[in-house]
Amino acid sequence: MPASARVKYWLPVVAWACLISSLSTDIFSSEHTSRIFLPILHWLFPHAGAETLELIHAVIRKSAHLTEYFILGILLYRALRGDDRGWNLKWALWAIAIAATYASLDEFHQSFVPSRTASPWDALIDTVGASAAQIVVKLGNLKNGKITIEP
Repeated sequence: MPASARVKYWLPVVAWACLISSLSTDIFSSEHTSRIFLPILHWLFPHAGAETLELIHAVIRKSAHLTEYFILGILLYRALRGDDRGWNLKWALWAIAIAATYASLDEFHQSFVPSRTASPWDALIDTVGASAAQIVVKLGNLKNGKITIEP
């Protein structure tokens, strides 16, 4: 495969990984996102207690982990597959392995950010997201960068 084709497939992976890394900074710590989400959640659920709102905020944050790595899993599969078509277990396993490694490195990075905590549970959630992406890819086809579920 020519270099230009490889770049076409791997550039979205690199861009998405950079976005994930930027979300791992102090700016997107729980402390900072709670300043935005808790007032919105309080407005949406005026009778909910502080504990309930904190729980919803935590669920939103963990869902973001799952979603980020679901997308990364799809992008990795697409990059590994290149110009080939169809589904291949080897590509899927490599996509999961790369995403899990990146998730672990990202959590390690967070251990150096004072407002963040490194969590193996977050890396596991990330890996589940990338794995779920492989299941969706297996159920469907990637056509023109979009997932189309086969009937």
